[in-house]
Amino acid sequence: MTAPNGAPASKQSWPVFSSLRGYRVSHLPGDLVAGLTLAAIAIPEQMATARLGGFPPQLGFLAFVAGSLGFALLGGNRFLSCGADSTITPIFAGGLALLAAAGSPEYQPLAIALALLVGLFLVLSGLLRLGGIANLLSAPVMVGFLAGIAVHILVSQMPVVLGLAAPDGPMLKKIWLLAQQSGQANPYSIAIGLGVLAVVAASEAIDAKIPGALIGLVGATTAVIAAGLESKGVGVVGSVPATLPAPQLPDIGAEHWAKLIPISLLVVIVVMVQSAAVTRSFPSEPGKPADVDRDFLGVGAGSLVASLFGAFPVNASPPRTGIVVETGGKSQMSGLSAAAIVMALSAFGGTLLEHVPDAALGGVLLFVALRIIRFRQIAMVFRQSLPEFWLIVATAAAIIVLPIEQGVAVGIATSLLHGIWSTTRARLVVFERVPGTTIWWPAHPHITGEKDPGVLVVGLQAPLSFLNASTFGADLLEILDRSKPQLLVLEAASTPAIDFTAAQLLLELFTECRDRGIRVAVARLESLRAQDAFERFGLYGALPRDHIFHSVDQAIRALSGAASRYS
Repeated sequence: MTAPNGAPASKQSWPVFSSLRGYRVSHLPGDLVAGLTLAAIAIPEQMATARLGGFPPQLGFLAFVAGSLGFALLGGNRFLSCGADSTITPIFAGGLALLAAAGSPEYQPLAIALALLVGLFLVLSGLLRLGGIANLLSAPVMVGFLAGIAVHILVSQMPVVLGLAAPDGPMLKKIWLLAQQSGQANPYSIAIGLGVLAVVAASEAIDAKIPGALIGLVGATTAVIAAGLESKGVGVVGSVPATLPAPQLPDIGAEHWAKLIPISLLVVIVVMVQSAAVTRSFPSEPGKPADVDRDFLGVGAGSLVASLFGAFPVNASPPRTGIVVETGGKSQMSGLSAAAIVMALSAFGGTLLEHVPDAALGGVLLFVALRIIRFRQIAMVFRQSLPEFWLIVATAAAIIVLPIEQGVAVGIATSLLHGIWSTTRARLVVFERVPGTTIWWPAHPHITGEKDPGVLVVGLQAPLSFLNASTFGADLLEILDRSKPQLLVLEAASTPAIDFTAAQLLLELFTECRDRGIRVAVARLESLRAQDAFERFGLYGALPRDHIFHSVDQAIRALSGAASRYS
């Protein structure tokens, strides 16, 4: 049964909390275990991510609670974990830093406003079903993007781990200043930061369900208290006031709202790409297509709730979602139970966090940064496609060298240009008959094919558009001049779409062929979009409808005047 708009009726009747549809009491133990494990993983990670963005650690707790509530409310995926995320935090922190210094009275209201805009844009994207935007970043560009973000995280956390003041200036200047000041590093901070990094890495290697970050944080905090390391220059989180969410709206001027829109759009694109990847990697119902647009609603709702809680934009988390799946979570009840634990810690556990060393949070983020660099994928792309390897390098370099929000914009532009370049490279393909069959296949130097005298079969294995129409036309005229066929068959199975510019070119080519005495047929016009283009752009006025065939062989038998020898 379907609703009027074609969506399943069951989903239409569950506009909220859809991941709890059909929930059974027998699921509760698994959800509670998954929620407890998720909370143990999330607590140190959310504190560290908040510090990465220039916010007090407890604000990371509110972001996690908001993300969990918002996604459970409107999202569809049963496992997705939403909260503060180290991928987007450096992006919006860099953008906010252009408007106000981190820690200033203006900084948090700007972050709240940004969360509101990000949430609104994501909800709008989900309602308008703009899931295709998630494909704006190609895999190599995304790998380069993550590598660049990882370098930002590493450089931002090295002063914390070394016990040094954070240098100002562009990225390369920061790296140079850190290298110069490394001799003044605090050995206790280094030991704590690298120790936590080692604990987290070892736990991950043994079993991702082990809360290595929490173990490292507890151990480091115990060491700070027992050895009195605060008196030896080790920085700690300090007083953490009890925090309960109080709805609030940002109080900023119109000019700041206008300046936040470009930053919010960049963040939205990255959130859409990562959320779609998480949704597809951990589907609620294996074997069925993921509802990416529904999950955009959920992540958008998470940012909207975060803005009401006074926090910053949130994102889907691949590692935390994987933890929910691996520990037996069945629904968003896992995320909600984890949010309840984190909220309790935020409200009543401030004294437990007072002596957490900054270097320990830095160690957690060092691990996060190293984890998001896709070393294996970079090596694979290098071996298999050197041009796309340079896309990785160029994207990472742009994000590292330029201000981060500009680098992200360059990465998105690079991905789009790569897609355009790939489309423009599509060239005319000549088809040959597979010996002993009626199948026509693209000619290959290592495969022997057959041709029919006076018959030319060609195709374009890409959408035919303004990007490649001119090249397609020039290639076709050149081969017509060379082969002088009596019948031209356009094999259209691999041409999913035809735009206005390409349609005008086809009209000219059909007329040119008629003037030359060449009969024209189109075979396997399978795409509904391409069929619609033939109707809308008047191509049937130059090519009779009875010249459209289901196969190349059928076209040849009908128009060449000779029966197929293999019919």
